[in-house]
Amino acid sequence: MSEENWLETGVEKIKVRLIPCERRVLGTFIDCNMSSAWVGDTFRIFPGKYGEDPVWGDGAHLKIGEGKTVSEAFSKTAEEFISPKLPPIAPRGELGLHGAIWFETIYQDPTEVSGKTLYALYHNENYPETIPYDSKTGKGLSDRDWPPGLLGDNSIQAVPRIGIALSLDGGDSWINLGLLLEDGDDRMIRLPVNRNYCFPGGVGDPSAVAFGEYLYVFFGEYSYGKTWSAQNWSAKEESSAQCISVARISLDKLSSPNGEAKRWDGNSFSASWDQAGQPIISLQIPTEDGGGPVSQGTTSFHWGPSVSWNEDLECWIMLMGRVDGPFWVGESIYLSVNPNRDLGLLDNSQAWSKPLKILTRPGHTLWYPSIQPMDSREDLIRKRTSLKLGNLAQLWFKDMYGDSHEYISDFILEFKGSNEL
Repeated sequence: MSEENWLETGVEKIKVRLIPCERRVLGTFIDCNMSSAWVGDTFRIFPGKYGEDPVWGDGAHLKIGEGKTVSEAFSKTAEEFISPKLPPIAPRGELGLHGAIWFETIYQDPTEVSGKTLYALYHNENYPETIPYDSKTGKGLSDRDWPPGLLGDNSIQAVPRIGIALSLDGGDSWINLGLLLEDGDDRMIRLPVNRNYCFPGGVGDPSAVAFGEYLYVFFGEYSYGKTWSAQNWSAKEESSAQCISVARISLDKLSSPNGEAKRWDGNSFSASWDQAGQPIISLQIPTEDGGGPVSQGTTSFHWGPSVSWNEDLECWIMLMGRVDGPFWVGESIYLSVNPNRDLGLLDNSQAWSKPLKILTRPGHTLWYPSIQPMDSREDLIRKRTSLKLGNLAQLWFKDMYGDSHEYISDFILEFKGSNEL
């Protein structure tokens, strides 16, 4: 590859380029970030969906792909994926797991000797039907003026939230620990304002990385910044509260996460787990560049973060998608860099470079980009995962075009830092 193929990331002396490779296609269903972990000498991935979904249909597709190498896990056929034991769906109106879940990121407890203690941060979608509004507690979702969803005017929109599940056996079985982040019914953006055909609000698509005593959770924020009403709605007010945000939770609170997470409020991690914080400003798209409120379906915003630590460059890398129209369409993948290792110091968690477009496919919709380790000797020895990588990593994403929906890899991402220039 020539020098002209390198792209400037916006962080001094850090560059990136795409190297074409033979196409790889995942053999099973996925609609989320690809979480991965090493359990002993076995590499495991956790694609798929599980739970109740009155619009799209209930799911039993949350699976495990595994192998002694990374490529072996990714090359499994649909029949070779394993079904883990997952927590039951709770009856309507009772405490417990509701709606459908997708495992988006795995935190592995490094202090546990067997390496089998895994925490899965899951994206959880619900509807007024699955968690009906309770006027006594103010919890749940009211169906008042509910907007139509991705299947058109005869469907309804889902609301995402983020929870945590625990496995003590390397992912073979899971228990539900509860919610980590959630937005309330009062901040949902309803008719007649909402016309994006996807979400009226909520938080979702988390990617979590550990540093020091905390787990830092990057996620998409889609709600209004305060109590919403059609009469007082403001496009500027809405968009200022949306984009990719960050919260954190102490690692010693992961086993009982309810109420323990804090969102960034503009100055510190002080906003409550279920209240509005402030998104990462450098990742928001300015109005003059087409950015705007999620609810409108005619403006652009970044979403779906996938964060990893680059051990060779000693910096954080974030991949993300971008929505450019209704029905959550967007044809490009973007990358941002944060050179500050300590995400808890000052405002380091906010210090991300302006998103760089690294790939576009006109007419396609590209979702859930992530970078995964390779089968290099170094990657295998260091047991790298999607959260910890080197200067070469496999780029994966979901590519949707017409009736084709595939999770594919056509490229290797190569990074270059100051020590190599």
